[in-house]
Amino acid sequence: MNMRSVKSQVTFCAAMALTCAGLLAGPTYAEVIEVPVGQQGQARQGVKRPQTGMKQSDVEAQYGLPQSWTPAVGNPPISSWVYEDFVVYFEYDRVLHSVLRPTPEAAQATVVE
Repeated sequence: MNMRSVKSQVTFCAAMALTCAGLLAGPTYAEVIEVPVGQQGQARQGVKRPQTGMKQSDVEAQYGLPQSWTPAVGNPPISSWVYEDFVVYFEYDRVLHSVLRPTPEAAQATVVE
């Protein structure tokens, strides 16, 4: 046998092995999870939240201590305070944004097969 013939046989055997492995793997399944993101906060749009630009001290005075918080990270430093109905994001000591937290009902996913 010459070298070209050996290479051809090795390539053929490798291709057959991969083909057989693919056929033996069986069918695969995937599920799509849909979360109605646009509907998560509709029932709670009236929840009063801190406004952009408020100081941390004003947020604490008006809404009390948060349930939890994350320390400042990055440059500029961004931190967050978590309340029951919303999360407040701060840049330095000023409110950057506040967002409603999803309700347990809205967070439940609908599985589509």
